[in-house]
Amino acid sequence: MNETIQLPPLRERFFRRERRSVPAARLFASETLAGWGLAGAERADDVLLCVSELVTNALLHGVPPGRQFLLFLRYDGRVIRVEVHDSGTGVPQVVEPEGEGGRGLLLVAALSDDWGVRERPLGKVVWCEFVSSSVNGRHRR
Repeated sequence: MNETIQLPPLRERFFRRERRSVPAARLFASETLAGWGLAGAERADDVLLCVSELVTNALLHGVPPGRQFLLFLRYDGRVIRVEVHDSGTGVPQVVEPEGEGGRGLLLVAALSDDWGVRERPLGKVVWCEFVSSSVNGRHRR
């Protein structure tokens, strides 16, 4: 019997407050999707783009100097959940973009099946989810 070794359904990693953390977080997410057998899923690129956007927002607005952020990924066989935990203040929200920036949460809202923000004792968690049927096939809202 051939068995595929799969990564655990919960993966998390801390990253430093630096620009190179964006591609490092995206690579971590890509490797995680591959370990879950979802690398070729139709919307895997949407998941990776949302990881990049949430991480970039955390670096620009949520991670004070000298601190790190946590990227948390979970797959329960039905839903992929992406969370970025930071220690900054404020509540991110979708706004009309001005100039070159400001589209991060607009993209996350458009690409994911659900997203939101929740407070934690120090900072916040910005999350998004992709329902399995939309990850492996059609987009569902």
